[in-house]
Amino acid sequence: MKWIILPAVLAPPAFADICPPVADHSARLGEIIVDLGQARGQGEAQVLSQQLWSLWTDAPDAKAQALLDEGMRKRSSFDFLGARDTLDALVEYCPDYAEGYNQRAFASYLRQDFEAALIDLDKALSIMPNHIAALSGKGLTLMGLGRHDEAQDALRAAVEMNPWLQERALLVEPPDIEL
Repeated sequence: MKWIILPAVLAPPAFADICPPVADHSARLGEIIVDLGQARGQGEAQVLSQQLWSLWTDAPDAKAQALLDEGMRKRSSFDFLGARDTLDALVEYCPDYAEGYNQRAFASYLRQDFEAALIDLDKALSIMPNHIAALSGKGLTLMGLGRHDEAQDALRAAVEMNPWLQERALLVEPPDIEL
């Protein structure tokens, strides 16, 4: 009788720490963006923006949510390096979760590490192209890098999705939007 020995590394072990798939909120995000374009006032737009944030910050599982919340807490308390470390762990764990990159970019931006912020913003936008906050953050980051024409393009794209963004004041030629 012959024995065939198969390698034990055919699949990851059942106990491997793997991020589950990110929830698909694309339909609801699209609806909110349409509603933002039709919002009749700043108050209405603010409510819709909060709905976007609740979807963007809906992490794939409890571990990812804890990392996101901790990274945002550290950032809010001006521990930008600690936030970056925590958010590094989040994007390593959940590489397909756009908000991990967006929040890490924000921590980098606040440290004026614009190059690192831009890399993360581009990654967030490759995952979620209509992430208005990442797009406006990209515009601000490009301004920090002195790349003003590109910054205007990014800000204009963000304001096109949300005409109520405060960053609209940074546009050289504000859009013709009746507010």
